[in-house]
Amino acid sequence: MKAAVIESVGRAVVSEVPDPTPGPRDVVVEVAACGLCGTDLHILQGEFAPKLPIVPGHEFAGVVAEVGSQVTELAVGDRVAVDPSLHCHECRYCRSGHNNLCERWAAIGVTVPGGAAQYALAPVANCVKLPEHVRTQDAALVEPLSCAVRGYDVLKSRLGAHVLIYGSGTMGLMMLELAKRTGAASVDMVDVNPARLETARQLGVSGSAAGADELDRPQGWDVVIDATGNAAAIQDGLDRVAKSGTFLQFGVADYATRVTIDPYRIYNQEITITGSMAVLHSFERAAELFANGVLDPDVFISDRIALDRYPQALEQFAAGVGRKIVVVP
Repeated sequence: MKAAVIESVGRAVVSEVPDPTPGPRDVVVEVAACGLCGTDLHILQGEFAPKLPIVPGHEFAGVVAEVGSQVTELAVGDRVAVDPSLHCHECRYCRSGHNNLCERWAAIGVTVPGGAAQYALAPVANCVKLPEHVRTQDAALVEPLSCAVRGYDVLKSRLGAHVLIYGSGTMGLMMLELAKRTGAASVDMVDVNPARLETARQLGVSGSAAGADELDRPQGWDVVIDATGNAAAIQDGLDRVAKSGTFLQFGVADYATRVTIDPYRIYNQEITITGSMAVLHSFERAAELFANGVLDPDVFISDRIALDRYPQALEQFAAGVGRKIVVVP
């Protein structure tokens, strides 16, 4: 089959690889669409994936093409979105319910071959059936939405909160939509890319600017979310948290990224600094929210690019052009 392959640091190609074969409790999914994510860029940079080469792609949906000998929950022809998380269910963190922090953490498209291919292998337990009205190609958005849902689980956001989001890419815009659904009093957004801010305005953001100084909230925000992973944005965001507020590190930063904190201010103003890692008990809920229209796929997906052009799609994504980019085998 044809697949994108990150062969080595900085090099991605499209080539022929062996077709996947299902184990007893696996299914083979004919991929309808696979989204690109910042994690894919980290893998290209030599981070996250334990070894290269790897077929990337952890945001995907498609049609079941083959089932393992012990699979009864799904049948050939079923349409599914796939949770890429692979947990051991044995370590201390899995046993305590923190599977996303698994000591043997793995993921489809990160540590094992993923969905940037014509076919992908997945455990049947990781597949969620799609209702008839959901387009299969659009359902590649379910995985990133499940990460955003996890972020709001961590926040335990209260009604009437004033929220500031750094980054109006796909993930920042998803956090905007969830903030509106969870009763935020206002949601402001900061981004240096004017085109992305225009999408935020289209979705009903309360205020938008290239920098937080342009927004009128001198007391700060109850919730500040970084959806960029950028050191300058994170540093600025930490200084914008109101007393008793919360800062959520949601964007994926490079390993080497460093910022400074003011311990006395954290103590004196009872500020919480927390993080949200991937998916945890949130994929099925995200699928239901998606089916109920929490996101408009035609707004969120800006580009649908043929799998043959995966390297070019990565370059476009790295340049910050567009919103969610999906490759279509």
